[in-house]
Amino acid sequence: MAAPHYQRHIGPDADDTRAILDTLGYGSTEALAAAAVPASIVQDTPTDLPPALDETAALAALRDFASKNTLKKQLIGAGYHDTVTPAVIRRNVVENPAWYTAYTPYQPEISQGRLEALLNFQTMVEDLTGLPVAGASLLDEATAVAEAVQMMARLNSRAAKKGGVILLDEALHDSSINVTLTRAAAAGLPVTVTPVDVGTVRRLAEEGTVIVGAVVSNPATTGELRDDLPEVVAEVHDRGGLVTVAADLLAQVLVRSPGEAGADIAVGSAQRFGVPLFFGGPHAAFLSCREEYQRKMPGRIVGVSVDAEGTPAYRLALQTREQHIRRDKATSNICTAQALLAVVAGFYAVWHGPDGLRSIATGIHSRAVALAVGLAEAGLTLASDLFFDTVTVEVTDAPSIVAAACDEGFNLRLVDDIHVGVSVGESTTDADIAALLRIIAGSRVTVDTSGFVLDEGPLSGYLRTDDILTHPVFNTVSSETQMMRYMRRLADRDLALDRTMIPLGSCTMKLNAAVSMEPITWPEFAGIHPLVPEDQATGWLELISDLEDRLAKITGYAAVSVQPNAGSQGEFAGLLAIRRYHLSRGEDQRTLILIPASAHGTNAASAALAGLKVIAVKSAADGSVDLADLDMKIMEYGDRIAGIMITYPSTHGVFEEHVDAVCEKVHAAGGQVYIDGANLNALVGLAQPGVFGGDVSHLNLHKTFTIPHGGGGPGVGPVCVADHLIPFLPTDPWSDPSVAPAVVGGRPVSGAVYGSAGVLPISWTYIAMMGGEGLTEASRTALLNANYISHELAASFPTLYTGSNGLVGHECILDLRELTRQSGVTAADVSKRLMDYGFHAPTLAFPVAGTLMVEPTESEDKGELDRFITAMRSIRAEIDEVIDGKVAVEDSVLRHAPFTAESVVRDDFEDAVSHGHFTREKAAFPVRSLRRDKYFPAVRRIDDAYGDRNLVCTCPPVEAFDVSGETDGGSATSAEHEEN
Repeated sequence: MAAPHYQRHIGPDADDTRAILDTLGYGSTEALAAAAVPASIVQDTPTDLPPALDETAALAALRDFASKNTLKKQLIGAGYHDTVTPAVIRRNVVENPAWYTAYTPYQPEISQGRLEALLNFQTMVEDLTGLPVAGASLLDEATAVAEAVQMMARLNSRAAKKGGVILLDEALHDSSINVTLTRAAAAGLPVTVTPVDVGTVRRLAEEGTVIVGAVVSNPATTGELRDDLPEVVAEVHDRGGLVTVAADLLAQVLVRSPGEAGADIAVGSAQRFGVPLFFGGPHAAFLSCREEYQRKMPGRIVGVSVDAEGTPAYRLALQTREQHIRRDKATSNICTAQALLAVVAGFYAVWHGPDGLRSIATGIHSRAVALAVGLAEAGLTLASDLFFDTVTVEVTDAPSIVAAACDEGFNLRLVDDIHVGVSVGESTTDADIAALLRIIAGSRVTVDTSGFVLDEGPLSGYLRTDDILTHPVFNTVSSETQMMRYMRRLADRDLALDRTMIPLGSCTMKLNAAVSMEPITWPEFAGIHPLVPEDQATGWLELISDLEDRLAKITGYAAVSVQPNAGSQGEFAGLLAIRRYHLSRGEDQRTLILIPASAHGTNAASAALAGLKVIAVKSAADGSVDLADLDMKIMEYGDRIAGIMITYPSTHGVFEEHVDAVCEKVHAAGGQVYIDGANLNALVGLAQPGVFGGDVSHLNLHKTFTIPHGGGGPGVGPVCVADHLIPFLPTDPWSDPSVAPAVVGGRPVSGAVYGSAGVLPISWTYIAMMGGEGLTEASRTALLNANYISHELAASFPTLYTGSNGLVGHECILDLRELTRQSGVTAADVSKRLMDYGFHAPTLAFPVAGTLMVEPTESEDKGELDRFITAMRSIRAEIDEVIDGKVAVEDSVLRHAPFTAESVVRDDFEDAVSHGHFTREKAAFPVRSLRRDKYFPAVRRIDDAYGDRNLVCTCPPVEAFDVSGETDGGSATSAEHEEN
């Protein structure tokens, strides 16, 4: 009998499963799950999902969804633009598992490729915005504006404490205004939506208003470029405020930069650098700032440091800002980014180079000018004569113009009843402009922009005069061969899921099936603008509704919203729902949130973002919530408690027996229960958070439901709620911001109604192909694999916490603390040494310092699990050599790991690398299997402290990589810059 087709998504086959079960002493995966999961929360009936589909049927269903979407020329704009993804990038990055299956680069030695690609992105943003420091991407433009507002409040805290306000330009996109108002209200930041010009700033200052900062939109949402930007910036500065400019990155190729105008911060979206519309996302946002503000930036920064041999190497910089360290004091709750999309945008700049980008930007602008000239000659009035790509024109009946254009294949923006907006994109042609002139103005003309002269156009007085993208990486690719090899070379410097198990606890690095990935670049999905009329997105809306329904059935909740575009945003949305629920009941005093001390740091950071104060609850000896301490906290804080955030299974990797008691105690106190979905991979089909006590959860579609991590994004963090919280789900970010929102009810949390919709087909396909039975067996297998590793490594690295019957959940925490005490070998040493065995390290030092948290997922077969077990046992033998006094820890192979190919073949290996304490073979080939299939890290152990002391966040000069007269440009791509 053939195995069920969902078995393709589960690693162990029948023989593997039987062997593991025999080792553990259980007769079936059902028996193992019954022994691990508390009977009090076990799901009563199978998950009510449609019958599972095979791959062919799933693709056919997706084709049916896609066929219901209507493709047109997307000229709506509003922050989402028509762009062309170069085939060389689509094929070699977006569709390449070497790029999309990579994890966040927390282990930088095996992440040098994607770190370089992200550094290219940062350098591109810095150059184009004219500001010296940029981050490695944010989630979308709307949340980036909100982050900038909170950043200005932190930087100008003195003015904020005096009751100062932040001015929010009414010319921003509605989504940016609404999302920022959501964040500001939750955080208690006074924000005023107003025209931001010299006169307004002066008037407010003269009235006694303290100005913390201002966000200026350039261009405006209607396309107008500011001719007074330097004056506005200077006026705000004179009044003691800071200035953020929301900019169009492609316009910055031509026009003067925010930095030149004196701005402190610049934000925006990099979507039009080769990233499809995706019905609203995922898209990489950017934030850049003055150098003195870099330590207050939200999100991630890639920096340049050196490795153990002094070779330049990349890493994430300033990690003390991260949530797992600073918790509710963190700069933001963002624990991910849009890394894969930032990589695409950076490669787009590499592929085109500065000349190519100027050509693209000039072509777009020339056609916008041709449209504007034609409309003006027809007697129509333009909203502005100064624009880059967007022309807004006054007409007598805007809805009829938009409808007529739609009939002829063009989507335009209905600004209001008498204004139409047209945003020219990369694929817009002269013939398109001629057609638009006929539709809008009745003009029948021929359009030819081939003779357009930029210096003689409307931007002539506003063009930038400085050089952009001067680094060799943007100036050495002249053929597809070079580009292909550059991307391959970077991919080879990474260790992604296409090479090896990534056993990261709480991160769920599982199979991202090719059949799930295939549809996302279909034009019928990828080419839909998020603001199209609903009848053009019927397929999208049906797919999203069906996915939300399936997720609700899986989790046991009443309703789901997919708007949150990261797990952190799902947390925020869930906590915001709790807060606004209490406000709706007149219980304003409920501002405290209970969070176990072991919880992930984003829980606390998200709580702070939602305006809640964190009260820590102790952990018991077994890692569960300490019920006695919980009782004390409830008694002490009573009706001030808004709720509790718990992760289940616990962050310690066990199923807590009394989770239902925790929920009951908090409910009895009038609080709500938030269950973090980070560990849902152990629950699907076995237990439902919405049934055993949860009021709200967020899920991680980039974990349990197989959207790939992409080196640190995209992510999707849907929020799931019980019936009474449905009114508080996220709302439309494109609602009119001039209409005061309801005092209670939902608020938007990201810039598109359905968040990162473009990757939702991945999760839909996974769920559709697994069905209820397959999803349940996947959860059982995740438990099986984790318990197998825990069992087999017990003698070498004991598991810190276990639950009923000595079992763990889907992950186990290996305790190295006693070994460290005896030997001096740290968990970090083991992490670096695992690279030499061809493995990504487990989660380091979380949730307990001195430990490693391992999550194999259901995707890994027994052979891969055994390979990991062999590596860990070999490392234990290396630790024993230190304990036995055979070698000092500082001389051990562990402390010197990892080893590059160059380091083990150099003639002076014993003098320069091992100092006679270990052999080349021990360094590079500690187990025999590596002789046939060996991965070498690109650099040796990186000096983190050096990188933070000497912060460099832009592509280093090529000469920085000069070794013996040859250059490995790091970011350079020509033949003479090849690896040594």
